[in-house]
Amino acid sequence: MTFPSPLRPAAVLAAALLATLAQAGTVSVVTSFPKELTQAYKTAFEKANPDIKLEILNKSTTAGVAYVRELSAGQRPEIFWASAPDAFEVLGKARLLERIADLANPAAPKDIAGYPINDPDGLYLGQALGGYGLMWNTRYLAAKKLPAPAEWADLTKPVYHSHVALSSPSRSGTTHLTVEAILQGEGWDKGWRQLMQIAGNSSAITERSFGVPDGVNNGQFGIGLVIDFFGLSGKFSGFPVEFAYPSVTAVVPANIALVAGGKNPGEARRFISFALSREGQELLTLPQLARLPVLPPDQMKMPAGYPNAFEVAKRAKVKFDADLSAARYYLVTALFDQAITFRHKELQAASAAIHQADAALAARPNADGAARLQRARELAFTPPVSEAMAKDATFLNLFTSNKKNADTNKEVTATESSWNTKALENYRQAKQLADEARALAK
Repeated sequence: MTFPSPLRPAAVLAAALLATLAQAGTVSVVTSFPKELTQAYKTAFEKANPDIKLEILNKSTTAGVAYVRELSAGQRPEIFWASAPDAFEVLGKARLLERIADLANPAAPKDIAGYPINDPDGLYLGQALGGYGLMWNTRYLAAKKLPAPAEWADLTKPVYHSHVALSSPSRSGTTHLTVEAILQGEGWDKGWRQLMQIAGNSSAITERSFGVPDGVNNGQFGIGLVIDFFGLSGKFSGFPVEFAYPSVTAVVPANIALVAGGKNPGEARRFISFALSREGQELLTLPQLARLPVLPPDQMKMPAGYPNAFEVAKRAKVKFDADLSAARYYLVTALFDQAITFRHKELQAASAAIHQADAALAARPNADGAARLQRARELAFTPPVSEAMAKDATFLNLFTSNKKNADTNKEVTATESSWNTKALENYRQAKQLADEARALAK
């Protein structure tokens, strides 16, 4: 697969900045992780290694991959550090990563519930573990008299309409992994129906993944779909929030890698070793970070009541397939945006009308109304791309091939536009049918 990587003037300026910073003892790190985490590691590492300065370049996972690919050898950052395993596969296949198998901590298990913690080829190493789930604001739910959710499917219920928030997989690598966990756990068709219903119940599709936990922490949103460390860090930092792993989830490593073509690989290797050491792993359990280490709990000092990633993984129903996720990455992100992100207002309106019609027909049954409501659901919650299309190699190649080809780019644009147009028409028809169904129940 290829992540979109248009050449940007900003990349040229950033490259010049890196050239200035890439003096002896400076290590540049491209990461999608929040400042709380990167600052904790920067402070601890520089204290233990006063001869090395850490420069943090915060970017979303997709933007980070594109950034590394745009730069030539000698201008690249030394380290790539992120949650999404498919991003590392992309960089590895592009020969942009150096082998670092010798830096792996021997105390770390080989796998978690069958999923390798470290890349078998040694191009990237698991530095933390991440699972995907639900966080909610306890005060918000109490005020609105809402039950706490336990499964993704709970969020499709009418009671949660306008109380949920999520980000887009094109804007957040962790959201992409959440979406993939649902698609792999439920299957393409059922998974998309569930995602579209959850999105229809959502009050917002946030610009970045950070917007979801921030909104739940401060009570703007009631419930958010998040990677575990967002929910756990909120809880352990004293916010009125709780977090739970649904049964349909996955636990996979968040990885760290040495980028080929950086100026200070020796210093970068020292940081990778630090991040994988017991000291580096114990940093993950700070309340404001609340990440799951790759080292087993019995190898470390763990806070009381801290989640055990290996126990969570045993219960998780999804055995994450990184190759499948990578193969359809752009298809999934583009489809989500065209059918959900860019048409969220219309999807929300259709969902509200469906919920209202359902309640009216429950009180006053009507056969014609029930038929219209069923058709409304089919229109609103059926994705524009079928499972058969998603498995078609030629169709997938349209999205994974090099987009510098003008004809390919034109075809992709036309295909995405057709999804957007179909989604808009489906949501409008669904709302109309649901309104008619509701009227028949009077």
